Amino acid sequence: MESEQLKRIIECLLFVACEPLTMKQLREICEVDSDQLRTSIEELAAEYQPRGFHLQPVAGGWQFFTDSEYAAYIEKLYKPKMQQLSNAAMETLAIIAYKQPITRAEVSAIRHVESDGVISTLLDKRLIKETGRRSGIGRAILYGTTEQFLAFFGINSLADLPKINPQGSE
Repeated sequence: MESEQLKRIIECLLFVACEPLTMKQLREICEVDSDQLRTSIEELAAEYQPRGFHLQPVAGGWQFFTDSEYAAYIEKLYKPKMQQLSNAAMETLAIIAYKQPITRAEVSAIRHVESDGVISTLLDKRLIKETGRRSGIGRAILYGTTEQFLAFFGINSLADLPKINPQGSE
């Protein structure tokens, strides 16, 4: 397949997709090898870099994002789809993201307040999920973040989370 045609196909797929598309998905749809696909995506990403939106890796795939410099203009046109998270939800989500896998009791102990309601909300929003059970008495449910969490915050992996101050408090 010609390089320019492949880039146009990738643009169309990413434009209509509601979520990040993985290399595997793109490779299967476009019926091209990994090297040709990777080259085309890298070229597209470079071409879009100076524009008002760009192509970037997120949650294990690729997706178009608007430039944050123009967020105020976009907000005048659209209201954010997902409600803003409360301070309690953000705090709980941060604890889970950095300490996963973690139980409800452990989250509550760190926050010094009961966290059942907030955890239920985060589960409903699919920002966290059950990842297993702790061994031992009670076999408490363990929680971790989801790919939707990565997409919500616009990061590609947990390694992209900001580093925390090791001397700071929990």
